[in-house]
Amino acid sequence: MMGDKGFFIAIEGVDGSGKTTHSRRLVKWLSKHGLKSLYTREPTDSAIGRMLKKMARQKNVDSRIEALLFAADRLEHLNKVILPYVKKKYIVVSDRYVYSSLAYQTVAIGDPEWVVEINKFAHKPDLTILLDVKPEIGLSRIKKRKTRFEKEDFLEKVRQEYLRLAEKDGLKIIDASENVEEVFYEIISVVQECLKDKLVNV
Repeated sequence: MMGDKGFFIAIEGVDGSGKTTHSRRLVKWLSKHGLKSLYTREPTDSAIGRMLKKMARQKNVDSRIEALLFAADRLEHLNKVILPYVKKKYIVVSDRYVYSSLAYQTVAIGDPEWVVEINKFAHKPDLTILLDVKPEIGLSRIKKRKTRFEKEDFLEKVRQEYLRLAEKDGLKIIDASENVEEVFYEIISVVQECLKDKLVNV
């Protein structure tokens, strides 16, 4: 996606890893350094995204239906937000993207090949950062648990799947158990290396 266009960054990790905090902060940092940037997230605020948020708080959900809805929400997100803004030369920062499905839904369903197949139209980000943290640390940061995903044993399996995917696909792993400032410094170091020809006033 790069070249004379924008750049697409995805921030991934288990619940409580700091994705939202650091995604929003990264967008502010990029803007400060002369780059048009956009924060976005998954699930989105579309009709499908709102349905997914509601489903996440329910107990008896067919994980296959949920996975299909995530894939549909992602495709709409890609076509209506990510690609249009990248074409406008924005740096798009997404709080969760396709690797969330490849990790969470693979663990929930147990069929990684099918999860990959239904997400095959999702463009690969220019950069994916995995904020790695042990589930007990992540969950301790969440004041009020809202979804059925927020269980330590489940999240540990998701974390291991994330780490497997990171090794396979070259995701940038950052230790998210450190304090916020240290984690953000590591994120900036990775982003600066990727965007060194675009950044000003660094």
